[in-house]
Amino acid sequence: MTNPPPPSSGPDTPTTGETGRADAAASDPNEDDVLARGTFTHLAEPRGAARLAPDDGSWHQISPKYVWVQVISTGAFLAGVVVGMLVLALALHQTWAFIPGGILSVILVWTLAITPRQARSIGYRLRRDDLVFRRGILWQRLVAVPYGRMQLVDITHGPLDRGFGIAQLKFVTAAAATGVTIPGLAQETAEHLRDVLIEVAESRRTGL
Repeated sequence: MTNPPPPSSGPDTPTTGETGRADAAASDPNEDDVLARGTFTHLAEPRGAARLAPDDGSWHQISPKYVWVQVISTGAFLAGVVVGMLVLALALHQTWAFIPGGILSVILVWTLAITPRQARSIGYRLRRDDLVFRRGILWQRLVAVPYGRMQLVDITHGPLDRGFGIAQLKFVTAAAATGVTIPGLAQETAEHLRDVLIEVAESRRTGL
């Protein structure tokens, strides 16, 4: 009597690769190619020995279109401040408006000047057990979010973001301090990263 053949590993049979997506996301070259499409190619870092230097590994960056969105929105706000200041000072003879208006205008001009470098400082890395996010030149932030702690992965984008085809990805965890928002991701990249992180987070919570 012939023994029955062993069960095949067809498309309906789960494989170890399906439960090891975290390792694949952290090391798969094809995954890196998807996340690196249309992004900056150089991660900007603060100068000085006391900076929070990124560790070795594959750091992904955001789309240069994020700079244009920030420049347009900040520039529009700056134009409104200047117009309001001139109306108060010249038309209504409220010369005190030059003081707050001038200070705010200088701050906004400085913000516009450093926006490109600030955008190039934003990066994230998919490691085996967590996602590491970094941003900032003057004020740095470096945070690691364990996959198993992610409770919600949310994609949002405003009118300007939609016009330039970008979005921001937000991770919500049990601790508010570890929440992370990655801005300036291409729409396709944001959706792909959301699906990967949801799958990995679910597998870590269930202990697969």
